Amino acid sequence: MIPWQINTASDSRTKMAKTSRLCSLLLRLLAAAATLCAAVVMATSHDSTTIFGLTLDAKFQYTPSLEFFVVANAVGCGYTLLVLFVPPTSSLSRLVIVFDVTVAMLLTAATAAAGAMAQVGKKGNSHAGWMPICGQVPSFCDHVMGALICAFVGVIAYFLIVLHTIYTLLSPLFP
Repeated sequence: MIPWQINTASDSRTKMAKTSRLCSLLLRLLAAAATLCAAVVMATSHDSTTIFGLTLDAKFQYTPSLEFFVVANAVGCGYTLLVLFVPPTSSLSRLVIVFDVTVAMLLTAATAAAGAMAQVGKKGNSHAGWMPICGQVPSFCDHVMGALICAFVGVIAYFLIVLHTIYTLLSPLFP
């Protein structure tokens, strides 16, 4: 082989490794920002209105699925920030994929549960006799919708993180 070809291959691998780490960093920062935003927006969602002299309060604490949503997004954000400090050469880096998949599924479940409650809040359920509440407490519903949008961005980011991590782990096996 010609000596400069060896250096080119080595430089190419180094550049690819740096690009891979940068991609992972950016995806994780996006996921952390999205999950933090989702948790904060949902945690600050509250509204009240008076109907026929009765005060109707709407808070995320009144619905277990919305509480689960806040906790799951806070856990997802915290985990994402912790993983940023795990060096790629560490023995823990192999466990990261397991935790990435776990957090992705946790966020998916929490977002689905909160989305179901948002649908009931917006449309009601005539079969169960539940009336829609978004007409009376629009600020609460707007906050919930904003939190759900942030959470969907976080779920998509985590899906891409899982795909990227799997590709990174399997790429040495298939040169």
